[in-house]
Amino acid sequence: MKSLALGLLLAIAPTFAADDPGSIGGSTSRIFFLDIRGGRVLSANADGTDLKVLVDGRRKGPDGIVVDPAAGYVYWSNMGKASLDDGSIDRAALDGSGVTAIVPEGGTFTAKQMKLDRKHGKLYWSDREGMRIQRANIDGSHVETLVETGHGDLERKDQGRWCVGIALDVEKGKVYWTQKGGDNAGVGVIRRAGMEIPKGQTAADRKDIETLVAGLPEPIDIDLDLATRMMYWTDRGDAPRGNTVNRAPMDPPKKFDAKNRTDVKILTGDLKEGIGIALDLKGGRMFFTDLGGSVYSAKLDGSDKKEILTKQGSLTGIAYAEVK
Repeated sequence: MKSLALGLLLAIAPTFAADDPGSIGGSTSRIFFLDIRGGRVLSANADGTDLKVLVDGRRKGPDGIVVDPAAGYVYWSNMGKASLDDGSIDRAALDGSGVTAIVPEGGTFTAKQMKLDRKHGKLYWSDREGMRIQRANIDGSHVETLVETGHGDLERKDQGRWCVGIALDVEKGKVYWTQKGGDNAGVGVIRRAGMEIPKGQTAADRKDIETLVAGLPEPIDIDLDLATRMMYWTDRGDAPRGNTVNRAPMDPPKKFDAKNRTDVKILTGDLKEGIGIALDLKGGRMFFTDLGGSVYSAKLDGSDKKEILTKQGSLTGIAYAEVK
C-alpha cells in the first residue's frame, strides 16, 4: 500500500507543481470541491487559479468531499435520490483517475458531509434521510452507525432529524454534527457525542449526546479549529440570520441555553444558499461554497471576503489540502 501511495503521488506531481501559486515548502495549497449540477469533482489553487475538472458526469448528487494527500486519494459522498436508499461513497486519485465506489449504492441512505480520521483509518459522514452518523474503514468496509436520530418513513419526514454536516475532534474522541431542520425553520442544531458508543447503549439510545447550539435557521456543513476550540459552520436559511458563515466556542459553559447562546457570531453573509466550508488553519483563512456556484475565501474572523471562483454550477462540499 505504501508503494502504491508513493506511485500515485509521483504520478500527479507535475499537476500540482511547487511553483504554483500558494506553494508552501514544496507543497501546493489546493481546494477540492463539488458541483452537484454537473456531477463534477474540481480542484484549484487556493487563490482560484489553475482550475481543473478531475471527474465529471457523476450524476448521483455529489455532496461531501475529503482529501487524503498522504495516500493520494480524494473521497466524495453521493446523496443519490432523496426518496431512495441509494447513497454511496466514491474514491479517486488526486488527478481524478481510478474512480472506485468504496461504499456501493444503498450502503448509506443520503450521504452528506464527510471527514477523515487518519489516525484510526476511518471515514465519517452524516446520512441525511438515514437520520444517522456513520463511519467505515477507509476502503469502505465495515460500515457502522454511531448515532441514529430517527427510524422509519414516518420519522424521516421530520427534517429536524436529518444529519447534514460533520466534524471530528479525534484527540478528544468526539464527533460533531448538524441537524438542519426544514427550510429556514429555525430548529437547526449542532450536537456532539463520543466517537464510540458507550458500553451497554446503542446508536439510537446513547446518553452522551450534547446539544451545543439550537434554534438555528438551517445549519449545513461544519469544521473545527481545535487549537482555539472554535466551530465554524454555514447556514443556508434566509437573512438576517441565514445564508451566513458562523462560529462559536466548541465548549460552552456548564450551564447555558443552547437556543440563546450569546457567543454565536455571524462572520460573513450574503451567500446564495451556503453549503460547504473548509478551514486552512495554517493560513488563518477559510473557504466556503454556495449553490449559486461561487467559491469564497475569507480570514477566520470573516474579514477580507473574496469571491475566488464564480459560475461553477451548484456547489456543495469543499475541502482544503496541501499536496506535494
